[in-house]
Amino acid sequence: MPVEENLCTLSYSRGPSRPLLDLTIGDLLHRTAERFGDRLAVASCHQGQRLTWAELSDEADRVARGLWSLGIRRGNRVGLWSTNCIEWIVMHMGCARAGAALVNVNPAYRSHELQYTLKKSQMKALFLWRQDKRADYEEILGRARHGLTLELEHTIYFDSPEWTELKDASGELPAHVAAADVANIQYTSGTTGLPKGVMLTHHNIVNNGQFLAAGFHYTEQDSIVLPVPLFHCYGCVIGTMSALNTGAAIILPNWTFDARATLKAVHDERATSLYGVPAMYVAEMALKDFASYDLSSLRTGMMSGAPCPVELMKRVLEEMHCRELVIAYGQTETSPVVTMSDAEDSMEIRVKTVGRAMPQTEIQIVSMVTGETLPTGEQGEVCARGYAVMKGYDGDPDGTAQVIHADGWLHTGDLGIMHDDGCIHLTGRSRDVIIRGGENIYPREVEEFLYTHPKVDEVQVVGIPNARLGEIVAAWVRLRPGVEATEAEIRGFCQGQIAYYKIPDHIRFVDDFPATLSGKIQKYKIREFEIEARGLQQVANAATA
Repeated sequence: MPVEENLCTLSYSRGPSRPLLDLTIGDLLHRTAERFGDRLAVASCHQGQRLTWAELSDEADRVARGLWSLGIRRGNRVGLWSTNCIEWIVMHMGCARAGAALVNVNPAYRSHELQYTLKKSQMKALFLWRQDKRADYEEILGRARHGLTLELEHTIYFDSPEWTELKDASGELPAHVAAADVANIQYTSGTTGLPKGVMLTHHNIVNNGQFLAAGFHYTEQDSIVLPVPLFHCYGCVIGTMSALNTGAAIILPNWTFDARATLKAVHDERATSLYGVPAMYVAEMALKDFASYDLSSLRTGMMSGAPCPVELMKRVLEEMHCRELVIAYGQTETSPVVTMSDAEDSMEIRVKTVGRAMPQTEIQIVSMVTGETLPTGEQGEVCARGYAVMKGYDGDPDGTAQVIHADGWLHTGDLGIMHDDGCIHLTGRSRDVIIRGGENIYPREVEEFLYTHPKVDEVQVVGIPNARLGEIVAAWVRLRPGVEATEAEIRGFCQGQIAYYKIPDHIRFVDDFPATLSGKIQKYKIREFEIEARGLQQVANAATA
């Protein structure tokens, strides 16, 4: 995707001009079903289920009518709390057809986080499984609801007669759903504060999917293996919406990531594209029987969601036959992708940068001090503007105004350098977000939970480098006077209360924290100490795009 306009002296570029679709997700599904009705839309390998595009469209209409029969109307919120399954995609399409906003709930959430999401989102219905190998969702929901007055009127379990009855209900379809309506509310730790509901419209994600599909050169002949979670934009936009725009097939290998199931799905389905965060590719290539899987059908794919080590990228290109593998960059607030390398780009661009501005998207690098656009080659904050920028944080105009300025530029909180060709090299983050295997973790959220432990007096949470996951969570804890605690005790307190990936991997008990003369905690010094103490210098300095 060549840049049509690039001011080489300043760190500003605009992606190519391309027509924007004025379609809802439901409109797009109708169009794709009409064009490719008999072709495979989704295969759920672990469930042994398959739907064509015509069948998926019919199922979406059934769900939409069922939602109407429950009293769900245009603009109401409907929660979906599940790992990857065919029901997830059917619900996504069905909510879109009904004009409801789908609230994506992380399956790793436990009672503390679920309670927050239920209250904040004001969802009227929640769809989920009763339990799986990882959790008893019915029990967690019961604890989260205890003592609360909620908007939640309906709880529908996929493994109950109510799910079948809902799809057989004789409801109606809304007369009008607008492309500007909110389609998805994605809870993210975001760039500041506690988790926020990112409101993404049909216009946001339909068009991001359109431009992603073009970058991958997808057609209806392609099939995409999705081991990434559907509740993330990686799954439900980069995966589902790029397929919906082209008629490519979606292949779900398992409920959650499993390296062997992922390679088997590629092998069995003769898939042409594979997605994953770096840690997933590492796990797949580490399998002892890796060579027994025929991956020669692969053509393209994406490695994203965390910093991508250059050497790993090179191995995937060669050993997994993903010669057109690309790297993309963005965040939930940008629907999510704003820069991407192209399948036809040189190896140099694809392994050392996150590509250039997507179509109909502006990118600039600005000074953290003055806010002015910097010359190319200078480090500053990455900002984005265009159709992909979210509608805002749900119920949080102040939080929205902090990241989307009056001129329309969204400040990502990420640091980067723009080269003269418009390509971006990410160099770090200006805000305190930890990215563990593709999961965003805001330290303040973990700190505020740990403060509820009766023995904790003060706590500081940072991310430290990890070769497999990119970063992991470390906590420095000062205990209340006269008490003692162990790492196991603190971690045990977290179990079942916060998501597993937020639980500190390392806990260090300290008497004080590094601070400035004015008393401000210097978290970078905590991180530097941990890198030195744990011998992580080589991991910290590993080259990434």
